[in-house]
Amino acid sequence: MLKSKDLLGLQYLSAEEIGEILDGAVETKKFLKGDRKSTDVLKGRTLVTLFYENSTRTRTSFELAGKYLGANEVNISVATSSVQKGETLIDTGETLDSLKIDFIAIRHPMAGAPALLAKHVRASVINGGDGMHEHPTQALLDMFTLKEHFGKIRGLKVAIMGDIKHSRVALSNLFGLRKLGAEVYMYAPGTMIPKDIEKLGAHIARSREEAIEGADAVMGLRIQLERMNGGLFPSLGEYAKYYGVNADCFKYAKPDAIILHPGPVNRGVELTPALIDGNSSYILEQVTNGLAVRMSILKLLAEYREKNL
Repeated sequence: MLKSKDLLGLQYLSAEEIGEILDGAVETKKFLKGDRKSTDVLKGRTLVTLFYENSTRTRTSFELAGKYLGANEVNISVATSSVQKGETLIDTGETLDSLKIDFIAIRHPMAGAPALLAKHVRASVINGGDGMHEHPTQALLDMFTLKEHFGKIRGLKVAIMGDIKHSRVALSNLFGLRKLGAEVYMYAPGTMIPKDIEKLGAHIARSREEAIEGADAVMGLRIQLERMNGGLFPSLGEYAKYYGVNADCFKYAKPDAIILHPGPVNRGVELTPALIDGNSSYILEQVTNGLAVRMSILKLLAEYREKNL
């Protein structure tokens, strides 16, 4: 069982809790492969999705996870909510809590926003991405994809390539993969490598080839122009030439290596179209796995609530 009513980041989860979520996702994926996409596991429960930033995969995944498990699902559009009238995050949370909801899946541009919200509500808060901090459910689905494909995570080498500095996906993956015994190599322009990230267990490669050589999985990261002030690299074309992943550098990975990406992909920048659409790409499988993982999380949090709240 999970040890908290909330899922705020992989920094705070034990290896055992991560394993429990991944094991649960095995069962929920079996359910998704069936013809009947409904169950009453969360009947009478209510999930609110509260996204302050744009999202396709994560938001839709949370909504479907709740619906497939039988929960009532409410989507709050921040653009048309009382947030536009000056309502604070805490006020929004306490208002929702007063409506007797059970889960809040939140995405917010400020790091720490989900943790702040969790302190002020009885509902279980699930971090759908907070600023440049963490995106735990994305990392969990990445790890589930790895475990499903390779049968393990311990001992794997995962190369994470791209905008490390602005990526909450990279940080959550680093926390989670290291806890489960994988080696994490990172490569990016020096301006896009966070200070002291090596202290968290990352290996900073000196070249694409070093990062990818012998890798079991190569993960591209989207260049997050919306979080940049500019000047971190000369041009998208030059970035793609020297830091993007193409067939020439991917050949340094193991023969059965897979391509991952949290999406959306800037085609021809982080990854070439041939890799994105090729047989080694598990990008679309990651989307399916994201639904399975989020269903697993909701079930486990519901179990915690039944026994502790």
